[in-house]
Amino acid sequence: MDKEKDILMIKPKELKRLQIIRKVLDQQINQQQAAEYLSLSDRQVRRIVRRVRIQGDRGIIHRLRGQPSCHRIDQKFRQKIIELYCKTYDGFGPTLASEKMLERQRLKVCDETLRLWLIAEGLWQVKRQRKKKKRSWRARKGHLGEMVQMDGSHHDWLEGRGLEMVLMGYIDDATGRVYAKFYEYEGTQPAMDSLKGYIKKHGIPRSIYLDKHSTYKINKPQRYKDWPFRDKEELTQFARACRQLGVELIYAHSPQAKGRVERVFETLQDRLVKEMRLEGVKTLKGANDLLKRYLPVFNKKFNICAREFGDYHRSGKTMDLNEILSVQTEHVLRNDRTVVHQKRLYQVLNHTRAQKVTVHEYLSGRMAIKYGRESFAYKLLERPLPRLRPLVTKRVKPRYRLGSPKGSYWRDGFKLKGSLPTKN
Repeated sequence: MDKEKDILMIKPKELKRLQIIRKVLDQQINQQQAAEYLSLSDRQVRRIVRRVRIQGDRGIIHRLRGQPSCHRIDQKFRQKIIELYCKTYDGFGPTLASEKMLERQRLKVCDETLRLWLIAEGLWQVKRQRKKKKRSWRARKGHLGEMVQMDGSHHDWLEGRGLEMVLMGYIDDATGRVYAKFYEYEGTQPAMDSLKGYIKKHGIPRSIYLDKHSTYKINKPQRYKDWPFRDKEELTQFARACRQLGVELIYAHSPQAKGRVERVFETLQDRLVKEMRLEGVKTLKGANDLLKRYLPVFNKKFNICAREFGDYHRSGKTMDLNEILSVQTEHVLRNDRTVVHQKRLYQVLNHTRAQKVTVHEYLSGRMAIKYGRESFAYKLLERPLPRLRPLVTKRVKPRYRLGSPKGSYWRDGFKLKGSLPTKN
């Protein structure tokens, strides 16, 4: 007799039924009592008793166990989905792949079903959940525009098809609405230009939550912190512009503190990268053009309603954004009315008594030299040649000889003036 046939895999519920049915077969209770105990009908109990009497304990097991489902998906459709994934959506997550198949090929497949298929084929690996650190939870802000989280995401967005780019992103804390734009680097001018685009589209927010990047905060420790010897607060160009706009800057001490924008970047690094791959984007301009079409769809899908009614954004139409969002550097005006800026020499053409002027570098590339609200005309001068230092020769000290002065007795010796005496 095969020993494997004696091993039965039954559920606790079936084990309970088997014990009651055995009592019926041993005539300890009748079928009606068994039906009341098991909450089954008399007819169902009679069928179970008959199967157990004929098949033994195996008759208690449901006969559909191990059989393929009547609602299973056709094997040809499953193979078609797997081939399409390998050909077009390689590297896509199951959720994103199922959305794109429905959007582009009109093929509807559940993301969980696709995930199980990919795991079975070895095309997707189950990620182990890391043990999360315990952190205090912060509720979302109640109003739209009350706080905006800002950050720059460095990532291989084009997957080697073009230059490296940085995504400057803004996400509203109350609603999760995203605004973003690609740049070549993360610095002062990209930060100002992205803020200008956000203000033109949504308005001036009440506060911005960001990290301690050198573009946003001067991290040099202050020498004196106590009054009255406290050091003067130094601001970056971006912080100075935000102060003029009336925007409060809140600096995060860790990436987890501004986790909302960090999680959005993780989502975009997966979804947006694959979207650009499908569209064949290779340039910075093409990436920004795609982003303009992609973000409205993204926001419509993931946005939520604010907890409180009202918008805290202020209009920026009354402010000169071009003037505020410019790099402003103060320089000393020399006596000949020249200014040195970034190792270049500029001549101010206007007559002025100003001792210091401010050089404004606008986002458009234009430059202006101003004193208060007065703007000066200027021209670029060629740097004069460096002054040649005179050749310094080593001064040789004259040598002094010891002796009598010229014409002295000791220099001329015993020479007599006139003729010498002769011998007789």
